[in-house]
Amino acid sequence: MAGRATAWAELLRLPALFTVPGDALAGAAAAGVRPGPRTLLAIGSSLCLYEAGMALNDWADRAEDAVERPHRPLPSGRVRPAAALAAAGALTGAGLALAAGAGRPALTVAVPLAATVWAYDLGLKHTPAGPAAMAAARGLDLLLGAAATGGGTRAALPSAALLGTHTLAVTAVSRRETTGGSALAPLAALATTGALTRLVATHRRIRLPAGRRAAAAPGLPGSGPAGVLATALAAAYAATAARPYFHATLNPSPPLTQRAVGGGIRATIPLQAALAARSGASATSLLIAALAPAGRMFARRAAMRKVSIT
Repeated sequence: MAGRATAWAELLRLPALFTVPGDALAGAAAAGVRPGPRTLLAIGSSLCLYEAGMALNDWADRAEDAVERPHRPLPSGRVRPAAALAAAGALTGAGLALAAGAGRPALTVAVPLAATVWAYDLGLKHTPAGPAAMAAARGLDLLLGAAATGGGTRAALPSAALLGTHTLAVTAVSRRETTGGSALAPLAALATTGALTRLVATHRRIRLPAGRRAAAAPGLPGSGPAGVLATALAAAYAATAARPYFHATLNPSPPLTQRAVGGGIRATIPLQAALAARSGASATSLLIAALAPAGRMFARRAAMRKVSIT
């Protein structure tokens, strides 16, 4: 039983789950509303759709993994392919059901999000459109939080674009994590990290829905504690992502490229927190930031040490 549980934990990339709740929370913050019960439904939907993508990813890549990653659950025989596909379908259904529980606007975003996840895993992953599809999925996930919480999605579009840009850079690096040999992708990711850090830390004009601007204005970056917090979190984001990108640029070997991908994934949390602080939601940003140490503690548990986050 323990071995089966570990195999499923590896298949579903459980340590990476800590990067998911911040999407919905940052979306609610960007929309200018406080998280509520519907935000929790959006988080549940995001978690299910993320895990569906993980299971479907390994099912679709099982032949490739048999050559390049034979230790993974499917090629090693620890999880049956049919079970992984069934899990992907069930998790997708659960994700859409939770989104429907949060209201029609949330479901309107969750449907294209689920379609993007399946399209990426089944066809787009190995095409030039793959990184853009993954970026779109992360952006839609943030918009799901905004739609579910009731703030609308228009005000959250800039935050979704910034988070999607980060995801685009990480995904581009991940395409060479088993072969290495290219310094261009980590170099581009390093430059992207610098640009995003500057944008998140210095942006001051945030368009919020009518009636919410006055409440949010005191917390805008540069106008009080939230501004200091946004700058600090942006620095944490840069520190998490930049160093492994730099090392992979100097030596684009598979191990260093994989570390760069892992660093980019971990950097998602401080970026989400910085986006929330940038929107004036200091409490929400601190809640998101707390997911980073919690995720590290979880990953260090004996049963999780062999679970890859990529």
